[in-house]
Formats: sequence, C-alpha cells, structure tokens
Amino acid sequence: MAIDDDLLNEHEQSERVRNWVRNNALGIFGGIAFGLALIVGWQWWQGQQLKGQMALNARFDETVRMYASGAVPQDKGKAALQALANGNPTLGTLAALQLARTQVDAERAEDAIATLRGLGKVDPDLQPVVHERLARLLIDTGKARDALALLDDERNPAMLDVRGDAQFVLGDRAKAREAYLKALALVDVGDPQHQLLTMKLIEAGGTPPHTEDKT
Repeated sequence: MAIDDDLLNEHEQSERVRNWVRNNALGIFGGIAFGLALIVGWQWWQGQQLKGQMALNARFDETVRMYASGAVPQDKGKAALQALANGNPTLGTLAALQLARTQVDAERAEDAIATLRGLGKVDPDLQPVVHERLARLLIDTGKARDALALLDDERNPAMLDVRGDAQFVLGDRAKAREAYLKALALVDVGDPQHQLLTMKLIEAGGTPPHTEDKT
C-alpha cells in the first residue's frame, strides 16, 4: 500500500504540473514571444542606427569634398549644414569649419562669419576652435571689439593669442602684452607658436620672459 500511495502521489503531482502548464501556457509562450520580439526589435533598431550613421558619414564626406573643391551651393551651404548638424553636431561643426575656410579663400569673409555664427548646437570640444576662427575673421573685417567677447578662455593659448591681436588692433598695447604673456606661459619653448607669440609681444612693446632678468 505504501508503494501504491507513493505512485498515487506521483500521479497527483504530475497532474498538478500538467494542469499548471495548461493554465499558464498562454502566459509562458506569450512571455517567450515578447522576449524574442524585444531581441528582434533591438537588432533591427541597431541595424537602422548603423545604416543611418553610415549614410550620414557618406553625406559628410561628400559635403566636405564639395566645399574643399571651392563649390558652394546657392544657399551658401545652409541646407547641407543643417542636415548634418541634425544627425550629428560634430559633423555639422566640422563641415561648417571647412565651408568657412573655403569662403575665406574665395575672399568672402562676411559669408564665412555668417557660416560660423549660424551654427546651432556645437560640439563642446570644437567650440574653442569655432570661437578662435570666428574671432580672427572679425578682427580681419574691422570688428575686433566683437571678437573679444568670444575669447574668454584663460587656459587656451590660441584664444589668448587672438585676444592679444584684438587688443593690439584696438590700440590697447598693455592688454595685448598681457594676453601674449599669458599665452607664452602655456606654450612650450620649442613650439613654433612660442616664437610667433614672442615676436608679437616685442611688437606690442613687451619683453619676452626669458630676457627679463638681463634688462
């Protein structure tokens, strides 16, 4: 009897398992299907993202080559830059820098200024470059005072260099010397920029740091 009882218990347990599976089959298979759908959906999304990025990179290459060749659309590149910036702000900024260079080479400095000023979201790593180039253009076109507002980074030697140029053009040689000295302190002696800054400092009436003790 003990054996029969054990068999009966096993039979009852089996029935309970089968009943549980029948009652919960829909939820089990539904959960599996949902999980598979998530995996497939994720893979599809990744594929779409990759395709989109590849297409954007191709458009960037095409746009930059076009600008580098000197070809500028009738809308001055606004549509192409906007499309790139919407997809990737870094690519949009890089393309704008190339376009501005092309415009400067074509002696269209005002167009280059408009291009750089028209940038919306700028990659933070590229913002100092944009500000520096825009400031140089403003100085070259007689807007040195406007350039100063872009040159507020005390740890960027290139910005300090341009700030000195702006102050020199405005006739404030004391502030020009101050900017050049700050820039020199951030540049290695062997760097070509160091020699250029030294010449600018002397032109502004200053004394290079390494000769101060001899005077």
